[in-house]
Amino acid sequence: MPKDRFLLLKPGEARPGRVPLPPSFSVKAMTEDTETRFSLLEVTLAMDIPRHVHHEADECIYVLEGELGIDFDDETHIATKGTFVLLPRGVPHALRRVSEPPRVLQISSPGGWEHYLEDLFEAGPAVFTQGAIDPAKINRIAAPHRITYGSRPPREHG
Repeated sequence: MPKDRFLLLKPGEARPGRVPLPPSFSVKAMTEDTETRFSLLEVTLAMDIPRHVHHEADECIYVLEGELGIDFDDETHIATKGTFVLLPRGVPHALRRVSEPPRVLQISSPGGWEHYLEDLFEAGPAVFTQGAIDPAKINRIAAPHRITYGSRPPREHG
């Protein structure tokens, strides 16, 4: 019954997951809460996210605070407070801090982003080389979630 899935989180509350996430990632709706339709996180972008492709999920971002740099395919954009961005699956993109760490709502559809983050944080520093995300190392964790990191990931058609 749909009303059995009702969820109300008070300010500062987050959904607990398999692995505790850092405070900069607050899961509001898990994939299981939405019958796999989407996941919703409140994220403070503490570090830049290198170019990558989501092969299955569309990513939506709504900027709550700060300025977010978005490299989408071969274009560069600055998203300020109140800006909404749809990053369709299959197109390379990167996210970076332009101002103080921007705070955003991040929706992944279908869901699953929070489970990728759990796997990523469970791996810990093993995905870094000299303090930066290493595509060769992170791709082992990202692959089961249909995400590819790299300088120019292949575009998928369809």
